[in-house]
Amino acid sequence: MASAAAPSTLNLPPPHSQDLHRISTAPSSLCFRKPTKENPFLFSSTKTFFFYPLVLQCSRASDNGRLSKSLVAAALATEADLAEEGVEQQQDDGGGVAVAVVTKPKKGKAALLLKRDRTRSKRFLEIQKLRENKQEYDLKTAISLLKQTASTKFVETVEAHFRLNIDPKYNDQQLRATVNLPKGTGQTVKVAVLTQGEKFDEAKNAGADIVGGEDLIEQIKGGFMDFDKLIATPDMMPKVASLGKILGPRGLMPNPKAGTVTTNIPQAIEEFKKGKVEYRADKTGIVHLPFGKADFSEEDLMINFLAAVKSVETNKPSGAKGVYWKSAHICSSMGPSIRLNIRDMLDYKSS
Repeated sequence: MASAAAPSTLNLPPPHSQDLHRISTAPSSLCFRKPTKENPFLFSSTKTFFFYPLVLQCSRASDNGRLSKSLVAAALATEADLAEEGVEQQQDDGGGVAVAVVTKPKKGKAALLLKRDRTRSKRFLEIQKLRENKQEYDLKTAISLLKQTASTKFVETVEAHFRLNIDPKYNDQQLRATVNLPKGTGQTVKVAVLTQGEKFDEAKNAGADIVGGEDLIEQIKGGFMDFDKLIATPDMMPKVASLGKILGPRGLMPNPKAGTVTTNIPQAIEEFKKGKVEYRADKTGIVHLPFGKADFSEEDLMINFLAAVKSVETNKPSGAKGVYWKSAHICSSMGPSIRLNIRDMLDYKSS
């Protein structure tokens, strides 16, 4: 059987403006030819033009007569250069037409490197040698190691990470509470208060950094976020509800469980200034909780950590079944994690 030597030409009628993803000044004709090793593409042009969805008609001569076929081109992207973009060629068994698929760049967490491809700094690799990777340490030894690993030029925050046997997608297994750290957080907390009437002067006298009502709500809507904690009185909550989409993702939305919706404004301000910390379990059942600074003494870090453990144990969800504590780690903000022995940690807490 003889094969057609001349390339087939596809003539396109002028497309409607709403069918084009982008208006192009290129001529409305495309040439197809048999792919070869030197030129594996079916298109004779170096560029591919995508039309939204457009049914194309082509015809070519053969020994048996004229054969008509109907082709469907899907619009996947705008004008793309085949030499520069990652294009996958897929041939249709019926008509031998290639469909060009342009890969989109990854965004967010998908764009991060895999763990095996990440590189660590020389400082991190050195301090990582101070502890065994999978060894469980008693609490006193772990805190001593933690202070050794905090070797940056700034004062690092000390964090605790508890993996609990809970599934927060169930209401009776959600964990959200607060803990008063006896030795403080080592940070200066800027408190804003939303209130009105007599409580306005009361909040100012109690040491609030920012006090306001509807005017402060409008400022927050405009992007004002110069505070670490936002406390509101119950009568302001209907108005604060409009700030949910702004404050919620930042963890600043007032909530009774967090102690940020209260009528006792002076007490709430005092507690947050002294070191009251809010925590909650994320969707994987892990609690991330800061409990001091790396320049704290080992004794102070121990006291704060035991207060955090006691709080997590006290606020155990009613739906939690089986072994509650799965693992516990501590670390500095720029250092490696140190695994704790759960039994020793809980026994130390009760002693």
